Amino acid sequence: MKRPDGFDPAASPRPERQARPSASAPVDRAAAPAEPVTEQETDVIELDAARLRPKRSGAGAPSQPSGSRSKSKSKSASASSTPAPSSKVGAKPAATSSASATATLERPDEPEDEAFLTPREAAKLRRRHERQEIRRFTARKRGRHRPWVIAAAILGVLIVVSLAGAYSPLLAVRSIEVVGASRVNQAEITEALSDQLGRPLALVDAGAVKAVLVGYPLIASYSLESQPPSTLVVRIVEREPVGVLQSGSVYTLVDAAGVTIERSDQPIAGYPTLMVTGGPTSKGFVAAAAVIRALPADLRARVASVSASTADDVTLTLVDSPAEVVWGSAEDSVLKARILATTMAATDPSQVNQYDVSSPSAAIVR
Repeated sequence: MKRPDGFDPAASPRPERQARPSASAPVDRAAAPAEPVTEQETDVIELDAARLRPKRSGAGAPSQPSGSRSKSKSKSASASSTPAPSSKVGAKPAATSSASATATLERPDEPEDEAFLTPREAAKLRRRHERQEIRRFTARKRGRHRPWVIAAAILGVLIVVSLAGAYSPLLAVRSIEVVGASRVNQAEITEALSDQLGRPLALVDAGAVKAVLVGYPLIASYSLESQPPSTLVVRIVEREPVGVLQSGSVYTLVDAAGVTIERSDQPIAGYPTLMVTGGPTSKGFVAAAAVIRALPADLRARVASVSASTADDVTLTLVDSPAEVVWGSAEDSVLKARILATTMAATDPSQVNQYDVSSPSAAIVR
């Protein structure tokens, strides 16, 4: 291709393209015009400025607003990228900018300046500091409550395990044991309570058990006891006979409440005869029964009969002595029984006609 006349490539250097002006860089009209910057230098400077992180400001440096951040960065980039006068344009300035960028990027762990945090980041940082302070000040309190929390957790686990075991089929009733029955048929009671077999011990129907045992008048009271893993114990307290009531040729063994325990056409040995006025509902009967229950077993076996027309004239007759015992009322019966036993031991009952213990403080022997 033919070159135009007068064209000499060695005569003058190729004109370089002017750097693109930065919209954020301020214009200093009083200063002298800066030398032109090549496009290659501008690209390097913009790349370095984008990669550089802002340095932490000094302790006394005022915080810059976020709006002037881009302007400060652009001004710093423009100031650092201004090349020194040289014949070889674009060589040294680019090297200087690269060295500066490398020196700054060698410290990637340097934290950002708090002046450049957004409001949301600042609020998040403040909340984090508050949580740390709260944890620090409540650490001792949490440590003081930790044993109680652990103890409560262990107790809760034990309760759950106990309830789960008590209501599980593993602790179901497989056998029923009747204790304390002598006059009542134990086998008959066990058979009557057979509907409780297979139930968990904690779910035994106490109402159904009571309905069965109420049908036995000889049972004064009872209690239920669970013996894991599979035994239900029924403890029975039978009525205690106190004497025999005679009505014609029928002898009825009764307890202190007048409940019939046994009937017979023959005298019932081992129990005193009750000769009272008004039957088992009279005050004489109540007083006579209370006196018999207060006597010790050895002295009760020596009593042949008890008579009482009122609550204050109880009289005893003995089996091995013609003497009678004037008891009086049922008050202080335990003390009277002790005095009577002591007096009888100190005398010969066969030679005594009467023991009067109606006044415990002054027993009389006739």
